[in-house]
Amino acid sequence: MGAWTFALLLALLPPAQCGKTGSVAAGKLVVLTVATEETGGFRRFMRSARHFNYTVKVLGQGEEWKGGDYMSAPGGGQKVRLLKSALEEVTEKNKVVLFIDSYDVIFASGPKELLKKFQQTGHKVVFSAETLIWPDRHLEDKHPHVREGKRFLGSGGFIGYAPNLKELVANWTGKDGESDQLFFTKIYINPEKRKAINITLDNKCRMFQNLHGSLDEVVLKFEDGRVRARNILYDTLPVLVHGNGPTKLQINYLGNYIPNTWNFEKGCTVCSEDLHPLSGLKEIKYPVVHIGIFIQQPTPFVSVFFERLLNLKYPKNRLKLFIYNKEQHHDGHVNRFLKDHGTEYQAVKLIGPDDGIHGTESRNLAFDECRQDSDCGYFFSIDIDVVLKNEDTLKILIELNRPFVAPMMTKPGKLWTNFWGALSPDGYYARSEDYVDIVQGRRMGLWNVPYVSHIYLIKASVLRDKLSASDLFFSGNLDPDMAFCRSVRNQGIFMYVTNLHTFGRVLSTENYQTNHLHNDLWQIFENPVEWEERYIHQNYSRIDKENLIETPCPDVYWFPIFTDTACTHLVEEMENFGQWSGGGNTDTRIQGGYENVPTIDIHMNQISFEKEWQKFLLDYVAPVTEKMFPGYYTRAQFDLAFVVRYKPDEQPSLRPHHDASTFTINIALNQVGIDYQGGGCRFLRYNCSIQAQRKGWALMHPGRLTHYHEGLPTTSGVRYISVSFVDP
Repeated sequence: MGAWTFALLLALLPPAQCGKTGSVAAGKLVVLTVATEETGGFRRFMRSARHFNYTVKVLGQGEEWKGGDYMSAPGGGQKVRLLKSALEEVTEKNKVVLFIDSYDVIFASGPKELLKKFQQTGHKVVFSAETLIWPDRHLEDKHPHVREGKRFLGSGGFIGYAPNLKELVANWTGKDGESDQLFFTKIYINPEKRKAINITLDNKCRMFQNLHGSLDEVVLKFEDGRVRARNILYDTLPVLVHGNGPTKLQINYLGNYIPNTWNFEKGCTVCSEDLHPLSGLKEIKYPVVHIGIFIQQPTPFVSVFFERLLNLKYPKNRLKLFIYNKEQHHDGHVNRFLKDHGTEYQAVKLIGPDDGIHGTESRNLAFDECRQDSDCGYFFSIDIDVVLKNEDTLKILIELNRPFVAPMMTKPGKLWTNFWGALSPDGYYARSEDYVDIVQGRRMGLWNVPYVSHIYLIKASVLRDKLSASDLFFSGNLDPDMAFCRSVRNQGIFMYVTNLHTFGRVLSTENYQTNHLHNDLWQIFENPVEWEERYIHQNYSRIDKENLIETPCPDVYWFPIFTDTACTHLVEEMENFGQWSGGGNTDTRIQGGYENVPTIDIHMNQISFEKEWQKFLLDYVAPVTEKMFPGYYTRAQFDLAFVVRYKPDEQPSLRPHHDASTFTINIALNQVGIDYQGGGCRFLRYNCSIQAQRKGWALMHPGRLTHYHEGLPTTSGVRYISVSFVDP
């Protein structure tokens, strides 16, 4: 059952000014807040109160909340009891009392404005007003009609002189679970009582803005370094904003800005508050973190994931790993990592595909590992498709010191992220007004959001207390991640996402095939950024800036293109396929069936790699071609692209020939002097040879007419090259 809190605000007013306009000394204001527990919403309320110099005293601490919640039957009687008790201690007749919910309320302005607007009403008690009647719709006709504004009473916020409020609650004898709203409504719709107590409603939301039924009326107003909520229907600036009923997500959104949590002038004003710095601690004092790693579908670049995990800047003897692997395909990746590095961590637990554990069950088990470990300070959940580029991610998240926080992850070239800024009425994705600005980095900060996935950090204390249930990932027809986020929200826990740093991205797992030896080679379309980082030479990007292209022979250009990993994977893929040609002139793989200058090779289309290879040529070779052959533009078409194998006892060399291409790309896939001896390429017309080919470097030269060339003998070992006849 949810807990509620309320604020009781007292203001000392001169007797002569009751019911009249005039200034009131704001320094005499006192805020009494009723809170049965300290939640994220309560802390947000208190922060907004401090921002405007409201003085707060907390009542009701330690009590069990029995007043119901907005999701169940009407309740709230407990707060009437607490108010009645608190009013007994208010002996001065000229005090003004503000009674307001706090878990879902934010102050948007200070006490001076609040008191001024209250005095301007000319009434002794002013309730907030609502568009919708609740909880008894049969009472609608009994509410007084108004010329303009909202007709119905809202009990979540009201202000009045102490004697009048004492009269208001004098007859309360109800139970804690009875409806406070119905109690106050019956008083308000009784003409005699309404007149005797002198009650009115804040019909145009000058003081109180209830969001339920009014979401279309409220916008953020940024002006002169301040952020407020503006009611565009009545053109008013409410002093308090209340996310009553089912509008908790909307008040969370507004709370990302009000009061001055984020503005255009200063950016995030709360991101440096309440931090937990690690820099001054010895490593032995670092919190113990349980890292849960979840592999639930075939995923590219898993070996790279573990490399990045290994590079996290956090003491490994303060980390405990929980690895859940559902996929047999990834057993090798996991086992190699644990064999090489498992002993570096404080502890490791592995659940494999043969253990018969369901994915959602595995997450509960991982949570339990942390809950039951008295040393566990945090649980860090990472799905295997996360590309964790920032090695300081874990430290950054811990130092933010939030109960639940996630680093923002993106997908290159898309507006996709691992958080949702809003939810649709049925609980699915909706785009918040600020979503694009946050994703594109125009707004940097710490954002309270309704949904995160893929990667997040939770304090262990939260798992042991608020999130101790075993069904966190189960909720009707919702996906497990959506069900989990709803469980978190229902416990009043704020989920934050931060984009203060660049953390990484999430891979696409669509169309990932597992029928090859090195399946990541085929990811140039689905995950081009990760593919480039894995397979394109680290110096390739410097070609334009630093003129890294060498010219070992006339019109022959030599430049870095592949990483060692790319070369190794391509060679191993071909050897795994194993269907090398015989090296004879008859070749049914090519048009016409005859090869004039045959090699022992495997064509790219034999391993279904021709589309990916053309994409590689177009993205990485074509720009160099156009740079070195000005005025020529290539579409990177080819009839023949293949890997050649040279061995002394098989085919050591290749006789002089022209290539059937406009230009040819020849990439060395292994290293002379290490993998083989001899080899190289000689251009006869220029009597120019290149014998010390570098692994991962490409030779580019014209194919016809001018560059008659031969393959020099490989004297020992095995030499591999990739050859492409481009634009035949």
